[in-house]
Amino acid sequence: MSGHGHGHGHGHGHSRKGRLAHLVRPHSHEAADKVDSAMEASAQGMRALWISLAALGATTALQAAVVAFTGSVALLGDTLHNAADALTAVPLGIAFLLGRRPPSRRYTYGYGRAEDLAGVVIVLAIAASCAVAGYAAVQRLAHPQPVDHVAAVAGAALVGFLGNELVARYRIRTGRRIGSAALVADGLHARTDGFASLAVLLGAAGVALGAPWADPVVGLLITVAILTVLWQTAREVWRRLMDAVDPALVDQAEAALSATPGVRGVGDVRLRWIGHSLRAECDVVVDPASTVVRAHQIAVDAEHSLLHALPRLTGAVVHPDPEPRPGEDHHAALAGHR
Repeated sequence: MSGHGHGHGHGHGHSRKGRLAHLVRPHSHEAADKVDSAMEASAQGMRALWISLAALGATTALQAAVVAFTGSVALLGDTLHNAADALTAVPLGIAFLLGRRPPSRRYTYGYGRAEDLAGVVIVLAIAASCAVAGYAAVQRLAHPQPVDHVAAVAGAALVGFLGNELVARYRIRTGRRIGSAALVADGLHARTDGFASLAVLLGAAGVALGAPWADPVVGLLITVAILTVLWQTAREVWRRLMDAVDPALVDQAEAALSATPGVRGVGDVRLRWIGHSLRAECDVVVDPASTVVRAHQIAVDAEHSLLHALPRLTGAVVHPDPEPRPGEDHHAALAGHR
């Protein structure tokens, strides 16, 4: 059955010895190829992070040099935002490295949730850049100062836009390929930074036309843009920390379970992200006359269906429940413990 493309070692279903061995061991699709796939995903994520760090680092250094001799607070805000975005590669890189570690007796689900902790660090970094940029803009409005070398400011802003857009495309593409919501969110963040850089161009144009107030005003607008990104990023991190998933994924899982031969109904379906991998816990209803072997096989087939329906799923626990007769509750003994 390797033609399914999972390579989970489905051969256990073809021999009596394999079936007997499988009865005393919980079914799992987390075989060597799943581990290799997760390792490769982390490697791709690491590569995207370090390339992004190099690109945004160079962009930030160039912009910082221009800020030093022009005094543009709009460009300062953009530079700080780019610096914060570049530095997000560090916590994410650490998270990807931790995510490669195998589960242990203490961390039985592995270390994938380190990505969520990295998300918290990213939120704090964005908040800090927002505070510094806003303070600088308000100070400049209160104490106006001339902006020198407007053409250099405009050029640095254009470089900021191009650097951020290239990084954004690369992060988003890689994040979607490996299923990393954190990397996709970081790419969208970089894209917003690019638009902030374009706003600096407007400030430079205003200064060139004799409106020196345009530079700090654009700095405040960039601060508002950073606040928007902060809210969006914090919301996504909160959802991950609270085990939220896209409801469409639950719909796909329920449809896959319902379509599995032998499944008469679908009970609870729980999904959670652990890093950039999904885990599932599901209940299905089967014929009460089914043997243990038959009920187990239906559960295996249901898990198999889930793996096809949810590409980022690395494992599932499918619990078969016998279809109850009227007034019958197969879990009555557990009622007082819930």
